[in-house]
Amino acid sequence: MSGRGLLSDYFEGVAVKRLSMVETSAAGSNQHEFNSSRALRNLLGDADRRRIPTRFIWLGAEQEGIAADGLLSWYDARRKHPTRTEYHLYYYANDVTDLMREGDTLFVAVRRDGTAMAIVTPGGSTFQSQLLWLFGLEHQPELEFAGREITVDRSGGIDFAVRYILDELGIEPEEPEADELDAVIERFGMKFPGTREFSQLARTSLPAISPLDSPDMVLMAWLEREELLFRRLERRIVAERLGSGFAAGDGSADVDGFLAFSLSVQNRRKSRAGQSLEHHLEALFAARSIRFSRGAETENRNRPDFLFPGHAEYHDPGFSPARLTMLASKSTLKDRWRQVLPEAARIPSKHLLTLEPAISENQTSQMRAEQLQLVLPVKLHQTYSPVQRAWLMTLTDFVEVVADRQRSRGQAGG
Repeated sequence: MSGRGLLSDYFEGVAVKRLSMVETSAAGSNQHEFNSSRALRNLLGDADRRRIPTRFIWLGAEQEGIAADGLLSWYDARRKHPTRTEYHLYYYANDVTDLMREGDTLFVAVRRDGTAMAIVTPGGSTFQSQLLWLFGLEHQPELEFAGREITVDRSGGIDFAVRYILDELGIEPEEPEADELDAVIERFGMKFPGTREFSQLARTSLPAISPLDSPDMVLMAWLEREELLFRRLERRIVAERLGSGFAAGDGSADVDGFLAFSLSVQNRRKSRAGQSLEHHLEALFAARSIRFSRGAETENRNRPDFLFPGHAEYHDPGFSPARLTMLASKSTLKDRWRQVLPEAARIPSKHLLTLEPAISENQTSQMRAEQLQLVLPVKLHQTYSPVQRAWLMTLTDFVEVVADRQRSRGQAGG
């Protein structure tokens, strides 16, 4: 791997199509076929490539991803014919292919090591939007494969949004500046600090970043720094634990211990990401002297992430709802945005900040209908369609709205 931090370090090319009924039918033999096309032939070449090691991945709308290791086979069934060719891409049934349905989207991505990934998503889903953006595919999938080669000159860098999607695919990008990161986290040894302490470390390790700079730039710098520091510390701790092995008292393999450790790693990643986002937002608002309450209780024991100007004003019947603002923060969204809607009954129009790139147009249209305004750091706006970007709000936009409401003369008297 070159270490340049480009998508081309990981993939040679990709082809995408919408699946037809015949491609997903369980009837027939144990070996099934994806319809070929010129784009697929450009990707896989003219030589027969049998039994290509392939990682099959299902990314559904709400459930966690499912993965299975399997094989693809690519060859010309009329190789011996003097004038005709007839290329086929066969797959062998597994847990992922069992989930495929007509209308789903299939991405076939060829890795630099000669293996492949076959990624299936529901048509029109956020996962589909994210993968189309990741691979630089501008058109919606059709029944015939379309694709592109991923070369150095046509390859995007590995930034926050790309790492987000690669993580969904189970790909760990290389860690840049590992020695520098090790020096920052050395104080923690082989233990994870509390999330608040870790977030503060990320901020103080970037002395050139002022919280009074552009809110969008500041938040992304802090988040990216903490993500790199966390992954580096996690890698060191996991490596040490794996090195010590998982053996039970009788000398047999401690399978339960290994599974429990693996689950703890995944759960720590998920919980830390959400708390990290809240910690950095809290620091940013406080530095700008914006009044807020974090996690204050509203109706029915709901606790919005942030209430502006605060808990007391929200529960004061004489305080105008027009001066109240609510912000929910979710590092990853999936379909959980509806959980935000009942969190503050006095505020009909709510705000939700997320770090999830390329949410589908169907999802954002539903948010608009429910008066839920999506807020994203401006760097992530590029992953959305032009129609969506016209509606999205930046963090700078949101900060200005809240600050303006708190400067308003009407705030003191409601």
